[in-house]
Amino acid sequence: MKSILLLILVLFTFSSQLYADERPNIVFFFADDQTTSTIGCYGNQVIQTPNIDALAARGTRFENAYVSQAICWVSRTTILTGLTGRSYGTSANPEQARPDAVETLYSDILRQNGYRTGYFGKWHAKMPKGYKREAHFDEFEAISRNPYYKKQPDGGLRHETELIVDRGIAFVKSQPKNKPFALNMWFNACHAEDSDRRPGIGHFPWPRAVDGMYEDVTIAPPRLSDPAIFNGQPDFLKTTINRERYFWRWNTEDKYQTNMRAYYRMVSGIDGAIGRFMQALEEAGLAENTIIVYSADNGYYMANRGLAGKWSHYEEAIKVPLIVADPRVPQQQRGQVTTASALNLDLPATFLDWAGVKIPERYQGHSLKPIVEKGKPADWRAETFHEHFAVRSRIPAYEGLRNEQFKYVRYFDHGNHEFLHDLKNDPDELVNLAGDPQHTKTLQAMRKRTTERVKELGGPLDPLKGKFTASTAPHPKASAAVSARADKEGFVRVFDGKSLRHWNGDRKYWSVEDGALTGKTDGTLKMNHFITWKDSTIRNFDLHVKVKVTPGGNSGLQYRGMSRPDLGLDIVTGYQCDVVANNPNYNGMLYEERGRRILSHTGEKVIIAPDGQPWVIEKMPVKTFAPDEWHDFRVLVKGNHHQHWIDGHKTADLIDLDEKGRALEGVLAVQVHVGPAMKIQYKDFKIKHLPDDLPLQEAKDHPIPPNAYGVRPQGRLPKNWKPPIYGQR
Repeated sequence: MKSILLLILVLFTFSSQLYADERPNIVFFFADDQTTSTIGCYGNQVIQTPNIDALAARGTRFENAYVSQAICWVSRTTILTGLTGRSYGTSANPEQARPDAVETLYSDILRQNGYRTGYFGKWHAKMPKGYKREAHFDEFEAISRNPYYKKQPDGGLRHETELIVDRGIAFVKSQPKNKPFALNMWFNACHAEDSDRRPGIGHFPWPRAVDGMYEDVTIAPPRLSDPAIFNGQPDFLKTTINRERYFWRWNTEDKYQTNMRAYYRMVSGIDGAIGRFMQALEEAGLAENTIIVYSADNGYYMANRGLAGKWSHYEEAIKVPLIVADPRVPQQQRGQVTTASALNLDLPATFLDWAGVKIPERYQGHSLKPIVEKGKPADWRAETFHEHFAVRSRIPAYEGLRNEQFKYVRYFDHGNHEFLHDLKNDPDELVNLAGDPQHTKTLQAMRKRTTERVKELGGPLDPLKGKFTASTAPHPKASAAVSARADKEGFVRVFDGKSLRHWNGDRKYWSVEDGALTGKTDGTLKMNHFITWKDSTIRNFDLHVKVKVTPGGNSGLQYRGMSRPDLGLDIVTGYQCDVVANNPNYNGMLYEERGRRILSHTGEKVIIAPDGQPWVIEKMPVKTFAPDEWHDFRVLVKGNHHQHWIDGHKTADLIDLDEKGRALEGVLAVQVHVGPAMKIQYKDFKIKHLPDDLPLQEAKDHPIPPNAYGVRPQGRLPKNWKPPIYGQR
């Protein structure tokens, strides 16, 4: 009897091990804020995504993958629970997951069935109070942005994308034999750093491994950029966060190019990290039994329709990349592109199906396993449900359906405003057919089915509490003032006198002392170091600040600048109102660190000719301002006219006619300078944003007099150097 029991035990153990060996490992790469138009295999011929493209080449690429709700935390919670947002929340508080809905995640079910689970990266799910997310995975580490660059034990910085994959590689290297695993690597990229609106590496920080990529590329303008497309939207869509954030990142050509290049680098950074992981998977001997999934939590407007972000019903918001590479499928299925409609809601069901685990009846999605293995089934879904209710007081809420030909949605907090789009004949959704009598039957039928689906998923939401709040004017006079809180005189405080919360710079040099923004150096600096205001770029403005600098000190108010990550994360170039303690000819002058250097010494009224040569057309009195005392600095910039004052005395007056060399927008910064030890302090720092459309001064209105002479350039000059005379050229 004992021998029979022993034999049964051996056979059971052997069969269990065999089953475990045969079950696939699952790796899920999950990007943030990524539409399909930013991946090579989806048709982008500029971006470099060779590793993601390779997954598509040997796997299945879903041409019609969507999210049920286009916002980070709802999309992510939907994947963890297998439920739409409406179903895991309540009608009164749909964003907050109910305890019973999140008691068992798909990871728990996999663990119960022998899988080792890992989770590294962005969490961002609104769980019940006291929820222990770590308890739902064998290994868990939340890795967030704010900031993207994490300080390491050796003092260096590492991007969150790289850290997440580092953890994933370590997880694989520690994987026991004869046990399958499910590994989630959920990136924060390509989400913008919303609190840092400095174009480029400030707003879209990329892994430094991709420094310089796309710098010589001009990114094509947004395909749906015709202003009429935006202007044709209903008012409640023209004033929402989608429009507010458009002015943070896309509203000028320079800002668009800078941020698009930065965004592309974030994508290529993810791609490079995936390549590194795939190599580690191969080295561990696990690649042939590991399914790789790549997707994103929602789409992204990328300036299309005059919008930013996601959050509404158009394709750019709800459509996402989805690639599944299963090395076990037949050769004829590899590299397929399917038109089957897939949802983020389908992913947890798919993971469980791959593991050979029964899919819970409460799950609302369908396994994608049959599509990956054999192609789209004949009875696959014909229609998908989509909604948005998060941040309902600032983002218009809607619900509706999408099928192969039509999309219907209703914005139920805004008079049940309806949209009906014919996706076959109008794929860009430029025409709303909701009021077209020829489509009344389609409208009524989809309206009815939407109501029925809403009822199935949990029913209507409670009415909106309070009023809907507009985030911006559709066409603000000063785009830099969007999101800003101004005082009665129109000034915005750029420093609160308490913290560096709104600034970015190396804390080795910058702090707050006595209510002042304070920079200190010990005289050993080899490069200037800046601290930059993060809240906005600046265009036309009136800036006021009190400044105090120690004897020998050298600083400056940097404006309309640009980040120079090639030189350092805190380096900025741009115009500068110099703050120089011991040289009255430099204190308050206009300098430019982008290459043109000294544009006007203190007391010089200057016109910069279209060829970039600055000419002194008039002299102004020069005053001395004592060091180690507070002085009132003012910088007024209107178009290409720059003026500086110290204690009400004008120190610079310059018109910049150099179209190639000048900048019309950029960031605000202050600096500590190479040279003697110094202490520089700024307080009562405020700025008034002036209208964007102030006219530019033109050469025809500002003739340079014949006796004008050239501004003395920086650096050593020959002993017999004499300034050129404009009339003697």
